[in-house]
Amino acid sequence: MRIRRTLAAVAVALTGAFVAPTAVSAAPQPIIGGGTVSSAPWAAAIFQNGSFACSGSIIASRWVLTAAHCTASGMSVRVGSVYYASGGVTRTVTSYSTRYDLALLYLNSAVSTTYVTLASSNPPVGSTNSIYGWGRTCTNCAASSQLKTATVTVSSLNATDAYGGPAIRSTRGDGVAWRGDSGGPQFYNGQQVGVCSTGNGSTYQNYGSVAANRSWIMSVAGV
Repeated sequence: MRIRRTLAAVAVALTGAFVAPTAVSAAPQPIIGGGTVSSAPWAAAIFQNGSFACSGSIIASRWVLTAAHCTASGMSVRVGSVYYASGGVTRTVTSYSTRYDLALLYLNSAVSTTYVTLASSNPPVGSTNSIYGWGRTCTNCAASSQLKTATVTVSSLNATDAYGGPAIRSTRGDGVAWRGDSGGPQFYNGQQVGVCSTGNGSTYQNYGSVAANRSWIMSVAGV
């Protein structure tokens, strides 16, 4: 878990057990809200020593994109199931590379599925985007067993992720990212534009910019 302070603001890392901000509403916060997903062949659930930790996406046969603050020893992933605990295929992570709060996980063997398409530009401010993850469904609930999605509205392209990298800030639409959504994707026009990094679990979230890190992703994963 990680809390990073920048000047007077507190940036809350959405770790495998997303860190609670210093002050939250006592009421359950209705991914909090949104809805469940019935199919997501590109979805990747991240495990640390056998326990669910974070969300992610598969971008090539042996590469998964997630958040750097999700990386640890004893990592594995389940790919291709909307249920983090069953279905799909499981692979171990043999190595990983990070840049800001983005991480590329290298799998021990290939996975044949539908991979996400990565964006080369940020979504426009004011656009409606979709976020995905297995995060908690209320402040103190367990992680969602089924992948969830929510719509959000891009409010700034000048935010930073948990490690000071360029990020996309969005405000809550019909849901908001929370614990366990770390590393999950944000999509605009069918392309992944962001990787879940920080937020306050109530009104906004910051996703590391895929476009700003596109050349690094290409150099490491070849896509």
